[in-house]
Order: sequence, then structure tokens, then C-alpha cells
Amino acid sequence: MEAVLQVVQRINFYLSDYILVFLLIGTGLYFSVRTRFVQVRCFGEGMRAVFGEFSMRGGRQKGGLSSFQALTTAIAAQVGTGNIIGACGAILLGGPGAIFWMWIIAFFGMATIYAEAVLAQETRRVAEDGSVSGGPVYYIKRAFPGRFGTFLAGFFAVALILALGFMGCMVQSNSIGETCAAAFGVPSWSVGIVVAVLAAVVFLGGIQRIAGVTEKLVPIMAALYLLGGLVVLVCRVRYLPEAVGMIFRYAFVPNAIIGGSLGYALKMAVSQGVKRGLFSNEAGMGSTPHAHAMAKVKHPHEQGVVAMTGVFIDTFVVLTMTALVVISTLYAGNGILSAGAAEGVSKANMAQLAFGTVLGSRAGSMFVAVCLLFFAFSTILSWNFFGRLNVSWLLGEKAVGVYSVLAIGFIFLGSCLSNDLVWELADLFNQLMVLPNVLALVTLGGLVAAACRRK
Repeated sequence: MEAVLQVVQRINFYLSDYILVFLLIGTGLYFSVRTRFVQVRCFGEGMRAVFGEFSMRGGRQKGGLSSFQALTTAIAAQVGTGNIIGACGAILLGGPGAIFWMWIIAFFGMATIYAEAVLAQETRRVAEDGSVSGGPVYYIKRAFPGRFGTFLAGFFAVALILALGFMGCMVQSNSIGETCAAAFGVPSWSVGIVVAVLAAVVFLGGIQRIAGVTEKLVPIMAALYLLGGLVVLVCRVRYLPEAVGMIFRYAFVPNAIIGGSLGYALKMAVSQGVKRGLFSNEAGMGSTPHAHAMAKVKHPHEQGVVAMTGVFIDTFVVLTMTALVVISTLYAGNGILSAGAAEGVSKANMAQLAFGTVLGSRAGSMFVAVCLLFFAFSTILSWNFFGRLNVSWLLGEKAVGVYSVLAIGFIFLGSCLSNDLVWELADLFNQLMVLPNVLALVTLGGLVAAACRRK
């Protein structure tokens, strides 16, 4: 296992440090310019569309989903362990300044995810029975007709099935198992069994049941986590200015807390911000377009601006809450990490230690475990659905049953495996998904710009 881990880490090093940094920021900047910074101009429009349609009882749709259901299904995929453990890992390895780079990725990512949602709407397919299918495989083939397009679409589908349907769900169940074991003293494998059984029940109901669960679960879990975070921040309010200052200061001079040369430390801060930013908000990865393709809207632009709010909520609200809680408790005010890494502190327990400084170690650990259970379980539901769509496109509807059984097995397996290997494998396949997706997005940039002008 150690040899496999080292190989995967080496591949991820080159992908995240030398390819994704330029690819994701470049793509986000490209669409920001092509859409005249739609993430700024139409931000209010997106927020009004989301909260104007806010409903936790959208009901079953006659083909497709309501715009809000599509958004909550997308946010369920975005708001997962990346917002807690992923953010903690970025801070631990890249310093508090990694959060600044996650903000940068998210800002430009809002334009990228606008493009993904617009193209998913433009290229989706509606069957005679009213069922809707769509996602990157459809706009990849639109961008590249012929064998090359078929190859790229197939490559994307395989990478997504491995990244989200299998490895990604392992990450989620792994995090659930570890935090519940630490908080409640139960074996992580037993938690894995419970999560796998609950997931199987929802999987059997298809997209309508998944959407019905996510439209209720997402608002509740976000409100619960933000409320707990606000309690901590109120108690640590005198350290908030210092915490915010550390995010900006260590974004450019991270060696002051990471150690080593400025060049090495800065590369670590940026690469961690990009890698964990991608895993958190998923802009450019090609996952959430599957949900946005199913939204029932009059014009693709309408779902594009709704999709942007998903990245905003994921990064600028939920993830930022994690960052401020962790930095204000563990770094600011001569916290235990004020001089860098400390014995016994890992990305898996950072959030629990942070909340525990105010709520008490026992209560803090339990609070994070419950929130992570909600976050990770909702992500498992959405990612399984995205994988199912690609299995159906790649192998046919008959293969979906086999995929679902394997996915449930991986959910259980994730609760038993090494945390580092699970995360590295998820990173690898997430990053491989980006390559064909971004190629298609940029190729169809004119279509996105036209949709933005026609709004």
C-alpha cells in the first residue's frame, strides 16, 4: 500500500502543481472575460432566483428537477468533507494563506460553473417519456464530433465513475467513520455499514428520491453547521481580525509559518488551495453539470446564475466558516498551531479540536461528527447519481444495477482503509476529470458567451 501511495502522490504532485493551477485559473479567467464577469454582474440575479424559489417541498417533477432541486443536488455534491477535512488539510499543509487561494479559485470558478451549467442545459437530451439526461459527456461530444470526442467523453465517464462513484464515496465514508469513531467511540467499520445501508435505500428511489432528500437535507445541514460556527466565532471574536489577517498575510509569505524557502512555501499554499478548492467547489471538474442539466428553466442562463450561487455558498460561506473557526482557535492568540504543525494534530481532527476549544472537547467532537455525517452522506447521494448517469451512457442501463452494488461496497470499504491513500486516489481521479471537461468548455466558449448575451 505504501508503494501505491507514493506513486499516486507523485502523479498528483505534477497534476496539481504544474497543470491544474494554470488550467483552472486560466479557464475561470477566460470565462470571466467572455461573460463580462457574470459572477459579479449577475450575482444578485442568482441569489434572487435561489431564495425566491426556496422550498424544501419541491415534490416530484414530470421529468427533470426544479431549479432549486437541481441546485441542492449540486450543493449536496459540493458541500462535503472538502469543506471540513479538506479545508483543514489545506491549512495544515499550506498554512492559513491556502484559504486565500481557495477564494481565488472559487471566484473564477463561479464563471466556470456558469459555463458548465449553460452547456449542460444546451446539450441535454429529453426522452419521449419526459426523462432528462445531460452532463459533460454530451457537450464534450458536441465540442469534438467524431472519434476523438467519443474517446474524450469515454475517458471523462470512466474517470468520473472512479472519482465520484467509487473513490469519492470512499473519502466521504472514511471521514464519517473516523470522526464518529473519535466522537462516539464506535468502530469505523460499523458506521460504514450503517451509511452503506442508508445510501442503498435512497439509491433505489432514483433521482427523484435523491432530489427529495437533498432539498431537505442541504438547508438543514448548512444552517446547523453555520450556527455552531457562529457560536465559536462569537466566543473568539477578539481573535477574528488576527485570523483574517493571517489568511491574507500567509497567502504571500507562507514560509513564516510553514517553514522552508519562500518559493517552496508559496507553492505549497497555492497548490493546496487549488487542489482542495477543486475538491470543495467542484467548478471545472464536470460533476455538478449533471444536476444542472435536469433543471426545468426557460433559458440556460437562468440555471447558470443559479449554479454560481452553489460555489459561493460552498466556499465563501461554509468553507470560510471552517477556516475562521480553525484559524481563530488553533492559530490566532498563540494557539497550538501558531508556530506551524504540532504533535497529534492532523487534518482529520483539526475541526474537532477547534470546535472543542469553545464547546468542550467532547461536545465539539460530537458536533463535527454529526455535521460531517450530514455533509458526507448528502455528497455520497449526489455523487452516486452522477456516476449512475455516466455508467448508463457508457455501458447501458443494465449495468446500473451492478454499479450500484459495487458503489455500496466501496462506501463500506472506505470506512476501513487508510485515510491518506483514499484522499490521494480521490484527488487523482478528480484531477483527471478536469482535463477533458475543460477542453470542451473552452472549445464551446462562444456558445456560453452567446447564452449570456441572450439573457
